[in-house]
Amino acid sequence: MLTEIKFGTSGWRAILADEFTLANVRRAVGGIARYVASQPAPQGQGSSHRVLVGRDPRFLGERFVAEAARILARNGVTPVVIPEPAPTPAIAYAVRRQKASGAINFTASHNPPEYNGVKFSTADGAPALPEVTTKVEDAIRALGTEQETAADTTPDTPEQIDVKPEYLARLEELVDFTAIKKAGLKIVFDPFWGAARGYSSDLLRRHGVEVATVHDYRDVLFGGHAPEPDGPLLDHCRSKMQETGATLGIATDGDADRFGIVDAGGWFVQPNYVIALLFEYLVETRGWKNGVAKSVATTNLVNAIAEHYGIQLHETPVGFKYIGELINRDAIAIGGEESAGLTIRGHVPEKDGVLAGLLVAEMVARRRTSLKEQLARAFAKYGSFYPRRENFRLTGEVKQKFTEKMRQDPAEVGGRKVSRVVRTDGLKLIFEDGSWACYRMSGTEPVVRVYTEARSERDGEALNQAAQSWVLG
Repeated sequence: MLTEIKFGTSGWRAILADEFTLANVRRAVGGIARYVASQPAPQGQGSSHRVLVGRDPRFLGERFVAEAARILARNGVTPVVIPEPAPTPAIAYAVRRQKASGAINFTASHNPPEYNGVKFSTADGAPALPEVTTKVEDAIRALGTEQETAADTTPDTPEQIDVKPEYLARLEELVDFTAIKKAGLKIVFDPFWGAARGYSSDLLRRHGVEVATVHDYRDVLFGGHAPEPDGPLLDHCRSKMQETGATLGIATDGDADRFGIVDAGGWFVQPNYVIALLFEYLVETRGWKNGVAKSVATTNLVNAIAEHYGIQLHETPVGFKYIGELINRDAIAIGGEESAGLTIRGHVPEKDGVLAGLLVAEMVARRRTSLKEQLARAFAKYGSFYPRRENFRLTGEVKQKFTEKMRQDPAEVGGRKVSRVVRTDGLKLIFEDGSWACYRMSGTEPVVRVYTEARSERDGEALNQAAQSWVLG
C-alpha cells in the first residue's frame, strides 16, 4: 500500500508491513535522493553527493539499508553504508567529519518494535528542518504513481564506513573520564538492545571504570516493549545496580539519541532535572555562558539557573532541529528537551543519549554527591520545580472541540488566573503564581500531550487535575 509520507519532528515513522513497506521506503529514499541531487554539493566533494546510510538494530534494518543504497545510486547519489547498527549522534558526527551531503538513518528511535522509520539529516549533521522536509515530501509526491522499484543491479561494492572510532574519540575530548575513574564510580549501562551496544560500556572500560551491562545483545523485539529508557522500564538496570553495588545507571533508547538515568538507591531522575543539573554543571566547570536552549515543554528550573548566571535563554518549539540550529551557531552551551534529548557546545546538532549519560557520570564523580542530593541543593538555591507530563487520547468529537479551544486565550484554568499566553508550540498558559500548563496535539494520533509544572509537589497534583479537566470541560 502506498501512503502519504510525512516527516514529523523526527522523521517519518510507520508500522512495519502496514505503511512501512519496501515500496514506501523506496519512495521516501527516492524523494530524499532527488532533493539532495538538486542541492549544491558540500565544499570538498566537488560536484558529487555522498549520503551515509545507517540503521538501528530493528527487524529488516539491513534490507532497508541495502535498498536505500541502490535507490541513491540509481539517482546519481553515492551511498556510504554503515554496516553495523550505529547511534544517531554517531551518524550525525560522521556526516560532519566526512563532509557528506547528509544521512538516511533507518530507526524508529524509542517507538515500539513493530515500528520503523526514516530520519534524514542534512550536511551539518542536524535533523532536517521543515523547509527541507517539505521539499522532500514534494519530491515524493512528484513521483505520482511512478514507483521507485528495486534496482536491477547493486552498486559495485558500495563504500562502507565504521562511524564508531571517530565518534568515541570525540566523546573522549568532551568527557573527563579520569575524574570518573578517580572517583571509583561503579556504573551499569543499559543500551535497551539498541544501537549504543558497545559504545558507553567500551569507553568506560577503556578508561578503567567498572561497568556492568544489561540488555547488551540484539533483540529486534526489544524485550517485547518500546526501547524507551523511562522509569518503569529500568527495573533490570536497578537490579544490576543492586547486584554490583553500582551507584549510577545510565541508559539509551533504540537509536541512542535519548537517555535515562538511575541514581543511587534506584531513583529514576526525570530528564527535566538532568538537563537543568548538567546546565549548571557545565557553567561551573567549563565556564560556558553563551546561552541555553530548552523546548517550550521543559522545566523552568533551566530558566531560574539562566537568570541566576545572567545567561540568555532560548525557548524553542518541540523538535530538536530547532536546538540544533542554535548549536550550529554556537549560541548555546547546552540545549535540551524534557523528552530526554540534549547536546552541548561544540558537539553535534543532534540529541546524544550516549554523551548525556557519560556527562552525568562525570558530574556525579566530580561533585561526589548523588543526583538526589544535587537536585535538593539546586532547589534550595533556585527554588523548587515539579514538572509532569500526561497523554490523553481523545475521541474524534472531543479532539475537534479541543482543537478549536486551543485557538482561544483563556482567562483562567481551574481557578488559576492566566498571566501570559505563549504559542511557540501548541498552547502554553503561564499562571500568576509562576506555574504553567502546556497543551500540544499529536501530529500522528488523536492524543493531546499535557505538560504542567508547579512550584510545590502538592500543588503539582492540583494543577495536573485542573489542566486535565480543562481538556474535557
